Amino acid sequence: MADTRRILLVGTNSETTQALAEALRNDDIRLASVSDRESAEEEIHHHDYHAVVQKLDAEESPGLHLLTNLRSDENKLPVIAISESRESNLAIEAIKAGAFDFHSHPVHPSELAKSVIDALECSRNSNETVEIDPHDEWTESSDALVGNSRAMLDVYKTLGRLSPTPVTVLIRGETGTGKELVARALYQHGHRAHRELITINCAAIPESLLESELFGHEKGAFTGAVSTRIGKFEQANGATLFLDEIGDLDLSLQAKLLRVLQEKRFQRVGGNEEISVDVRIIAATHRSLERMISDGSFREDLFYRLNVATIKLPPLRDRAGDIPLLCRFFLKRFSEEMGSPPASMTREAIARLESARLPGNVRQLQNMIRKALLRSRGYAIDREMIDELLIETEPPEQQRTTSESVEGFCRELLAGAAAGTINNAHQQVVEEVEATLIRLAFDQSDGNISQTAKWLGLSRLTIREKAKKYGISRLRVSC
Repeated sequence: MADTRRILLVGTNSETTQALAEALRNDDIRLASVSDRESAEEEIHHHDYHAVVQKLDAEESPGLHLLTNLRSDENKLPVIAISESRESNLAIEAIKAGAFDFHSHPVHPSELAKSVIDALECSRNSNETVEIDPHDEWTESSDALVGNSRAMLDVYKTLGRLSPTPVTVLIRGETGTGKELVARALYQHGHRAHRELITINCAAIPESLLESELFGHEKGAFTGAVSTRIGKFEQANGATLFLDEIGDLDLSLQAKLLRVLQEKRFQRVGGNEEISVDVRIIAATHRSLERMISDGSFREDLFYRLNVATIKLPPLRDRAGDIPLLCRFFLKRFSEEMGSPPASMTREAIARLESARLPGNVRQLQNMIRKALLRSRGYAIDREMIDELLIETEPPEQQRTTSESVEGFCRELLAGAAAGTINNAHQQVVEEVEATLIRLAFDQSDGNISQTAKWLGLSRLTIREKAKKYGISRLRVSC
């Protein structure tokens, strides 16, 4: 269960406070109000807050004093500045002083609420630790990169090498492999960990709005632009910007992003003023950018700008031995979150997971363990439950006809091989088809090992060895 998030409002009038409370009514957020800077400093000293909304007056450089203090003492506490003044210099001064965002009159509750949600997400990403944990020693309160396989140890080494440097990093890996966790670990161990981590998912925002989200806009730049807005690049000045799913960026925005990376300046949508920024970029994608370059949907020059350093995350099928560790981690985490008694998994259940392809990777495994805990009611999670959950949690794009499934699987493996993230495509195809064939034969023969061996033209010893390899346990010898 997520903790209630606390927002402190400083100097806002009752109308703004009530409107913001209404806009945030469906979120687990608690608002508190104080009238002036001294009261705000006292309140923050005695209570924990996740973000601040502060009203500034037009002539109030003293009003920036609170903002400056918060940025020096609580330097990861995002502050959203609002003002009834339309003076552009106040917005400039507020952003220079470290404001996360700025809203001028008229302040629209829905836009202010969106800024608050963004600030809370920024606060979470910046402050919640990601442990790098190859030894099964995670703490209860932390996210963790779990695994001690050779593939994961290589990831940890690369993280340690790249974290202290200012270089742009491109994180590559299939969906569900943990790219966001790696980005947060890079940031938290980096030279800008004293500033925020600003995150934007390029695939989650409509194309028509993404340019404004990245670069901000001036009042009147388009229909609905009723006030000047600060974009993610401006928010991340002096800090770190994580561009998730960079492969989904439109070509026109790729050109604008390339300019920012080259020249370190940009213009807001509808603006003429050049804004200079100093931002560390971390990008991530599950796509084959090389293939996108070939078909003209991704700029080659942008690829080279982003691909200064690379971290390749292995799919779960290439992390031999990590599944039992991950199962224990998720069982413990979700049992505590749900307030349920600790549950266990049978050896057959874990063996079945180790033999499964799990196209959704760690995210699919996490989802399965959460569902299994809800169904187990404190009893051990067995092989039968895992079989059911493998079908339920299969990503929609994997649920095809047999021929489509084989062809699609082969295409995905070849794309991964072309991108350099897979180096054993033939072996993976052989093992996937073989495991499926043996499992179906056992189901059809009701676990009769002699009948299965006869159907497949293999010896009973070979069938036993392969069943053990793929975690298939429903065996019985015919009379």
